[in-house]
Amino acid sequence: MLERYRGSLLGLFWSFMHPLLMLIVYFFVFGVVFNRKWGVEQESDLQFAIILFSGLIVRELFAECLVRGPRLITSNKHFVTKVVFPLEILPIVSVCVALFHTVVGLIILTVAILVTKLALPTTAFLLPVVLFPIIVLALGVSWFLASLGVFLRDISQVVGILATALLFLSPIFYPVSAVPEHLQVYLYLNPLTLIIEELRNIMVFGTLPNWQFLIVYLLLAYAFMMFGVWWFSRTRNAFADVL
Repeated sequence: MLERYRGSLLGLFWSFMHPLLMLIVYFFVFGVVFNRKWGVEQESDLQFAIILFSGLIVRELFAECLVRGPRLITSNKHFVTKVVFPLEILPIVSVCVALFHTVVGLIILTVAILVTKLALPTTAFLLPVVLFPIIVLALGVSWFLASLGVFLRDISQVVGILATALLFLSPIFYPVSAVPEHLQVYLYLNPLTLIIEELRNIMVFGTLPNWQFLIVYLLLAYAFMMFGVWWFSRTRNAFADVL
């Protein structure tokens, strides 16, 4: 994480500035130019920005792991060819770095909510519970892509396009209800949709999450994480030959 900001004038301060600047850009485009509103009662510009930003936090967490995943091994060749190093740690470190930026975003979100409502909803304490499933999924994705990126270099280009697509195919700038009813089921196939919706429910709207959906999501995420670990362990012995 420190490597990313090394040599920059503001250093880690950029981890606060980046989400704020992106929020300003997206709010201007969708809130001002396109005059988008969420449709909640007595909605203000700041409340729309809070709703938008809560979705961006989830997307940035997953997208960072997605984009960095294929390069975790190829950009650290010396760990494979010259030293004995537990390569399984690299995806974990990548997810932890993404989580740091997520925490920064959540701090900004919390301050904005306090400015608007003067108090957090009582459901806000469920935040770790809501985010945990997507963290598990991100770990599985990172392990899988870290290995796949060694053997299939084009995967970096594919996940870059996918990360951009997830920005617009997730309910970040629009509610699920804005999508035609017969297409909403496909929107929930997006791994970000449920977590974005539940994060907004507990942090912004003050409602409890759908426990059944979260449990199913967690079980599927855990299964994919186990697959990612298995795939990584089965292929790691061939890394040195390819690199």
